Amino acid sequence: MYSRIQFASRRLLVGAAVAVALGVSAMTVDAATLRWAGRGDMQTTDPHSQNENLTNNINSLVYEFLLVRDKTLGLQPALAESWTQTSPTTWRFKLRPGVKFHDGTPFTADDVVFSFERARSDTSQLRVYANASGIPKKIDDLTVEFTNTSGPNPIELEHIATINIMSKAWSEKNRATKPQNFTQKEEMITARQANGTGPYSLKAREPDVKTVLVKNPNWWGIKAGRWEGNADEVIYTPIVSDATRVAALISGEVDLVNDPPPQDVPRLAQTPGIRILEGTENRIVFIGMDQFRDELLYSNVKGKNPLKDKRVREALYYAIDIEAIKKNTMRGLANPSGAMLPSPLQTSPEIEKRLPYDKERAKKLLADAGYPNGFEITLDCPNNRYINDEKICQALAAMWSQVGVATKVNAMPRAVYFPKLEKNDTSMYMLGWGGATTDAIFILQPVLSTKNGKGDGDYNYGRYTNAKLDDLLAQIKVNMNADQRLKDIHAALLAHNAETNHIPLHRQVIPWAERANVSAVHRADNQVMPYWVTIK
Repeated sequence: MYSRIQFASRRLLVGAAVAVALGVSAMTVDAATLRWAGRGDMQTTDPHSQNENLTNNINSLVYEFLLVRDKTLGLQPALAESWTQTSPTTWRFKLRPGVKFHDGTPFTADDVVFSFERARSDTSQLRVYANASGIPKKIDDLTVEFTNTSGPNPIELEHIATINIMSKAWSEKNRATKPQNFTQKEEMITARQANGTGPYSLKAREPDVKTVLVKNPNWWGIKAGRWEGNADEVIYTPIVSDATRVAALISGEVDLVNDPPPQDVPRLAQTPGIRILEGTENRIVFIGMDQFRDELLYSNVKGKNPLKDKRVREALYYAIDIEAIKKNTMRGLANPSGAMLPSPLQTSPEIEKRLPYDKERAKKLLADAGYPNGFEITLDCPNNRYINDEKICQALAAMWSQVGVATKVNAMPRAVYFPKLEKNDTSMYMLGWGGATTDAIFILQPVLSTKNGKGDGDYNYGRYTNAKLDDLLAQIKVNMNADQRLKDIHAALLAHNAETNHIPLHRQVIPWAERANVSAVHRADNQVMPYWVTIK
């Protein structure tokens, strides 16, 4: 049961004596607490350990990047003031002077080199992006150079903007030079404490209870005009129950919910004191399948793996009534797609085209593959990560069972779910992929390519190999010709679709719900930036 939480806004007064000394009238400045709630909790305060949107969101408020996203997801200078490409494979970044970490330590090039090297570690889920950024080298205290040894990187700045900067001295002092091994539930200081340069510092972290951030008065962005709101304190509270989370918003116990349940959005839009912010998230939700093991872990089929047969994978695809999921499960808040792309900006009608809903064809494919009576399988699913995730899995299980694939849904919280996937302890699973960037390589490389132990395929939990896609990806990584690169991206996605290595479902549409006295900025990456939030 969610107990009532009340947080009063804080009022800062400029005293009369100060006003007299400055020769101006006394004035007041309102500082407020943003009470933000969502279904699940962040996984860790180690910024390089896990690559999950809420975790990335909260960590990015404490740990900054060399470049930062604006309100439309464009790149702007942050800890790097400027940059130049000095050769086809080398980029030089001039760092912002006078920046300090929250503990007072000066920010220098040593911290940048350390952070990118740390993010390349085997316990980092960001290593694919750190590796793609190139080898970091300190030129002087405020200059860093990155060299790509495998060839030019056509989206170097996009990769650079994914790695949070940590304090080398603080990390070494606290024995945190490698990211937390979240899969093994490793306990280290970075799991609950943080020391960045960002607009907020971490005040308190109670997993599954709350995370409290407070304004960093020394943040460089304040003088630069980046701080536009008045949320001097942020309290994030995970509230698993949809009904309880919505009730907390309506009653005024929380100010903002950035994952309201679709079925409640129409009612919230008509509720006095509540405002809905519309928005499509840059995220594709899909189903992955084990195409590696000779025998599935969670199935009644012994001695073989049905999912290695493309006919079985296609049968599962044909058995999905995607329009029913959109209408009944998602209440219209979904954009069905056949493309394994978070963003539609680099796609085509051919890539977007789904296999049609056809139960009879699904049954025939299963029979042709040697399963006329179907088989049993388990679908792993999170229950607090994506919009209606467990309900989508239940709908899929019902559809697959109608063609003979008796499907058991194994739903669990994200804190348990993602470590399970990282261990490849699954036969079939739900995953979503997205974020701030719209370039296709950000899903082609970590999710759709062959796992190589260097970052490529780290999220290919089905552990398949698609040789044609891999060959095209090698060109996409280094091709500086935008037109040819886009053609290669299309060819790689079509190669994936031809093998049905995953089953795409839809791009999420996530409206936010906020109190009428709150003004937030809805971004397509579904990340909340409290320093843009005004609370009246």
